[in-house]
Parts: sequence; structure tokens; C-alpha cells
Amino acid sequence: MSQTSIGVAVVGTGFGQKVHIPGFMAHHRTEVVAVYHRDLHQAEAIAQQHGIPHACDSIEAIVALPQVHAVSVATPPFAHHPMAAIVLQAEKHLLLEKPTALTLQEAQHLQALAQQHNVAVVMDFEFRFIPAWQHLAELLNENYVGQKRLIKIDWITGSRANPERAWNWYARKEQGGGALGSIGSHMFDYVAWLFGPAKRLSANLSTTITQRPHPESGQYKPVDSDDTCSISLELMDGTPVQVTLSAVALAGRGHWVEVYGEKGTLVLGNANQKDYIRGFTLTGSQAGEPLAPIDIPTRLAFPKLYEDGRLAPFIRVVDHWVSCIDQQQTIAPSLTEGVYSQLLIDLTHQAHAQQTWVTVPNQNLVPSKTSGVQ
Repeated sequence: MSQTSIGVAVVGTGFGQKVHIPGFMAHHRTEVVAVYHRDLHQAEAIAQQHGIPHACDSIEAIVALPQVHAVSVATPPFAHHPMAAIVLQAEKHLLLEKPTALTLQEAQHLQALAQQHNVAVVMDFEFRFIPAWQHLAELLNENYVGQKRLIKIDWITGSRANPERAWNWYARKEQGGGALGSIGSHMFDYVAWLFGPAKRLSANLSTTITQRPHPESGQYKPVDSDDTCSISLELMDGTPVQVTLSAVALAGRGHWVEVYGEKGTLVLGNANQKDYIRGFTLTGSQAGEPLAPIDIPTRLAFPKLYEDGRLAPFIRVVDHWVSCIDQQQTIAPSLTEGVYSQLLIDLTHQAHAQQTWVTVPNQNLVPSKTSGVQ
């Protein structure tokens, strides 16, 4: 398939229409040939708006199109497993939004299907593709901080702080709603990527806004998904990790990762509440000196910036996916990483329910650098 155009179908028209469609259109190797919406008229309108040749109201119709070589699934979490399973069984390559699924069992089933049908699956863990994050990874690999003593993660935003924001799937735990699935899925992935696997964890999940208005009736409906999470991790090397996640913090401080070690300190952060990708800065200190800005090497810079900051890293995810398809080898972030993130999400719910530390089992689930397509 090298150097040929890859026909992509986009399933999911919220984030899919805002980021996936323009991202695939911007990439030189991908062509959006079909779009899915459960309402055919809506699908046709979206297809016409973006110049997409095919519109479908079923996943079966999408994967039956010979022009479709690969599918991106950007639907709410409760639809990930059933839709992705159809895509994989049809032997189409898959780009999957996070969280991977509703349960570890669902995520593992998708991984088994991907291996069985010899297709490349990439997770949209886009923080791995942001220049400041990539340089943080480099500095950690160069032992900038030495032996780690403490990792502190705050991801504190106000995206859902307005109690009048409409009730939808995000308000429902059974449909995969909540801050843990939305942003915790990213956090668990990058903790494993940057610092290594977890040995055990404890957690407390809160629902501070307990009802929201239905978008049509206006009547208030109950919310049972979490909007604030406090999580403690102990890594396999013994490093403690303290995590605070919130989607309901007015004037929240944004997204920050602080790494304290025997030799130095690294702080990565973004206070931009309007763009959770653009605006990351990196500061560092060694031998107790004051924190100072660290320049990000130009070799890591995005080749092009967009008005929507999410597009540049997503296009890098697409580039990575295309490379995996060409090489017939899935490299992280793949379903291996998606399964591991889902494992820790499930264990977080368990730890909260039991109000105790929970051991992370099956260390064979820990991601490796490369996961070959079987």
C-alpha cells in the first residue's frame, strides 16, 4: 500500500467532524471516502458539506464499500466495541478514539480481533505526538532528574463546570461518561509511556454536579458519572504518582505534569483553558537551581499549526497510523496501550468502590515499544 492513497471512513460526527475529517483531508496519504451517522439524512448532509462521496447509516454499509481501506471510530465510548469489532472483522485498519471501550474485556476482544485479522490499530493518544511532551520524554530518558522521587499530575479544567450544560451520554457512567474515561484514559497512557507501569493504585471518584437539563425537555436528569478524580499510583519502581483530574473547576489551572528526582525537576504545563493541546511549556532545574524555561528543539516542532490546536497532533497520529499500515506492524500507541489504559480505568473504579489499594495484575499486559501485526 506504500505511497498509495488510503481510503478512510469516519464514524462519529462530533469530534470526528471537528478533528478527524479535516485531519485526514490535510494528510497527503489519506482520503475521506465515506462518513457514518445513524441518521442517513444527517450523514448525507455532512458528506455534502465536506465533499465526501459516500454517506452511510450503518457500520456494515461502511465496511462493505471497496473504497474503504481503513476506518476511524470517534463515537461515544459505549459504541466503541460493537463498531470497532465490525471494522476489524471486515479486515479494515482502525484508528480508535479513547477510552478504548467500556471494560477491559471489550478492549481485549478488540485486540484479539486485530491480531486475528492482521490489521493495524492505533489509539488516538495524541499527547505522545506534541513537541513539548516528546522533549520531556527525551530528557527523562537522558536521566535529567535522576532517580524519581515524586510525580504530580494535575489536569484541572472547567469544561463542564456550568451545571446548565446539557445532559447526555457523558453524564452516564454505564455509557462511559465522566472525567476518568475522557482524560484519565490519556493520563494512564502517558504515565506508562513516560514513567513505566503501575504496581498498585487507590482512588476516589466524585460527582459534584448531580443533575443536568435534558437538551429537549429541559427537565433535570441525574448524573452518575465522575467529574472529579483523585488517584494515587505506585509505579513498579516504587515512585509515587499523585493525580487530580477535574472537568468542573472554574478557572482551573490546566494540565500540569511535575517530575521531582534526586538530580533535578521537570515541569510540563499548559494553563490554556480554551485549547488543551496548544500552549505547553517545559521548565527544568538541576541541583536545586530555580526553574528555568527549556527550549523545545525545532526538529520536534509541528510542520504546520492550525486554528484548532488539536489538528496538528492528530495529523501526526494519522501519519503514524499510515506508517503502521505500510509496514504491516503496529507500533505504540496501539491496542496494547489501549488495553493497558482500560485496565487501569477498570481498576480505578474497583479501588473507588472498595476504598482500598488495588494491585495491578497481569504484568504481561504492560505495553512494549512495538506490537507486531499478527
